[in-house]
Amino acid sequence: MPDLQRILHVEDDPSIQAVAKIALEAVGGFQVLSCSSGQDALDQLQGFAPDFILLDVMMPNMDGPQTLARIARLIDINHVPVVFMTAKVQPAEIAHYRSLGARDVIIKPFDPMQLAAQVRKIWSQVHE
Repeated sequence: MPDLQRILHVEDDPSIQAVAKIALEAVGGFQVLSCSSGQDALDQLQGFAPDFILLDVMMPNMDGPQTLARIARLIDINHVPVVFMTAKVQPAEIAHYRSLGARDVIIKPFDPMQLAAQVRKIWSQVHE
């Protein structure tokens, strides 16, 4: 299994962004690039070369699904898993996100102590 090191986190809420960064770096030992918009993520995507992308669903201007569609034109999302983070987790919504190419959905609010473990679990499922 390839090593999971770099995570791109796209989230417009600065407080959630800060908590996730600390959770993933301090608890998980990952290198995290936080982007506050879909456009910001697209601009930095190829330079950062993430192994894994965490993507907020609800963002102004370009939402998570729109951002995912643009990301998929730039990189192979079969090799770089994209996971949505959202409070909207009805089964139909999760099925819709997966149909867009997302590997999984992490529910907000997330547990900062568990976030890195959730990411690792999804990573290992992708690389089984």
